[in-house]
Order: sequence, then structure tokens, then C-alpha cells
Amino acid sequence: MTRAPASEAELEELLSRPTPGVLDTLQRTPGDLLVLGAGGKMGPSLAVMARRAIDQLGRKDRVIAVSRFGEPGVIQRLVAAGVEPRQLDLLDPAALAALPDASSIIYMAGQKFGTQGNPATTWAMNAALPAYVARRFAGTRTVVFSTGNVYPLTPVGGAGPAEDHPVGPVGEYAMSCLARERVFEYHALAAKSPVLIFRLNYAVELRYGVLVDTGSRVLRGEPVPLTMGHVNLIWQGDANARALQCLDHASTPATVLNVTGPEQLSIRRIAEQFGAIFGKEPRFAGTEASDALLSNARRSVELFGESTVSIETLIAWTAEWLKHGGRLLGKPTHFEERKGKF
Repeated sequence: MTRAPASEAELEELLSRPTPGVLDTLQRTPGDLLVLGAGGKMGPSLAVMARRAIDQLGRKDRVIAVSRFGEPGVIQRLVAAGVEPRQLDLLDPAALAALPDASSIIYMAGQKFGTQGNPATTWAMNAALPAYVARRFAGTRTVVFSTGNVYPLTPVGGAGPAEDHPVGPVGEYAMSCLARERVFEYHALAAKSPVLIFRLNYAVELRYGVLVDTGSRVLRGEPVPLTMGHVNLIWQGDANARALQCLDHASTPATVLNVTGPEQLSIRRIAEQFGAIFGKEPRFAGTEASDALLSNARRSVELFGESTVSIETLIAWTAEWLKHGGRLLGKPTHFEERKGKF
């Protein structure tokens, strides 16, 4: 598709369209799939992508999406796609114990925003819950969503942190995410559970993400913050596909993989591109620092190939979506935050 999706239905279809790589992986990893924490920004489209791929393979394996499901309409959308939703609180021991066994798990549960005001819940979700889940599903192949926030800020223009770079989380959210990784790494060894730690930086689509945050500010004439002047971005459809393909690469000991786009993108340049499309001169606040929250995604590009949608296309699509008043999720990324306060 070269034109921008014209509706949420078109957007959802694109975000959940299985790639050949996903089909190959799920052909090699049969059995039921649990998506834990599936009610967030990525979970529904990832679960539907898995369901569509399994259907194309002619198999009857179940895709079970588990979440509190606070956003209206998500459960109905999953049911219509053939995904089985389970509405529950994963911190409830009885509810967790009652979940069915599965051959594979995509673990997406966690909390970021609200950490500043309620850090105890963030630590419960990001550090305690992984221990409960890893024990309940001991031995199960698991892809664990994490974040590039576990890395320190590194110089712009450098290679960026690869998977073996020393971690240096800033703030309680990032610290709790590192705790989640360590818990799953422990159980990968103790319970012989194949695990892959999926360190994702800034998946974007047309209703949320760094491009929506930046383009919306330009369109409204608001200053674009430059405090975090450079980012890595990846199309959410590619992030969904890579997460499912990572089932092939879960291992004991656990494997760590950075997943994002390969380019270090300038926020100033992105704002200027939106400005050219909107016919507006972007305004800016602050200046670019010499370092930023970045990741080196070379290894994941080697494994899965280049992104299927270019940054230029994503900017054009996002601008079109914003100009025509497309629905937004209303969840700013706060990518400009440099002190880890979310």
C-alpha cells in the first residue's frame, strides 16, 4: 500500500497483516499462543496477526489474548477476528492459575505511565508479575517485551547501544523494566524456559507514537520539544511481525534483541517535514542534547530484514491522518523525557 490508510479498518488490517516471516515461524512453532497483556497499544493487532497467520496455515491452534481490556471495542474486535479474549487481572493468583497452558507466550504486560505517582504498582506489574508468570508457565517458550529505556543515554551519531552494551536505566520505570528482564532470565535458566527479551524502541502507527506527537504539535502551532533530539522508530506492523518471529529465537539462557529502525532520526528534521506538508513553520522549544535514548538494531535487521514501511512514508501517512482528523489514542509517548519520570 502506497497511499495512507483511509480508515481505522484499513489501518488495523495493515497492522495485523502476516508477513512471510511470521508464517514461516508459526509453521515451525505450532500450538496455542497466549498473548499476556494484550490490551495495550500493540497487543490487539499482534494477536490478530497471529490469528490470521495460523488461519492461513490451515491450523486450529488457539490465540488467547489476556488483559483487563479497558479500551472500549477491543474485545469485540478480537472476537470478530477469531482471537479468544480473557478479561482478567494477571496479578490475581487464581485468575493466572486458571489460564490454559500454551506452547508459546508473547508477554506484553507492564506499566509505564503513572509510575511517578504510583511506583508500587509499576514495580508489581514490571517486576513481581514476571515471577508469577514465569513460574506458572515454566518451560514455555516466551518472548518478553522490554524497552530500550534500560540503556543509558548515548552519543548521537555513534553506533548506539547493541545488545551487549552495559545497561544504565534512568528512573523507576526503566529500573523496573530491567527487573522484569532479570526475572525472566533467571527462570530461563532455572526452569529451562526458552526466552527472548524484546527491547523495543518507539513503535509507531497513525493514532499514536513519536510521529503523531510531533506532527500534532506542528499542526496546532505548538512548540516541538528538542530536549531528546534524536530517536529510533519502527512501524508497528513490523514490530508485531518481529515479535512473533522472535519465537524462533527464544533460548536458554535468554537471548536479548534490540528492535527498532536502524536510523537515528532528528526530531527537528521530522518536524520540518511535517511543516512542509502542512504549510506551517514549525516552532521549537529547547535545543538538541549531544546524547539521546538510542538503540543499535543491526542484529534484528540482519535477522528480519529492513522495515517494510519507510520513515518518509510514515510521515506522509501520519500527516494525511492528522489533516483529516483521524482518531487518535490520546496517549502521548513523552519521548522527550530525559530523567525517566513517567
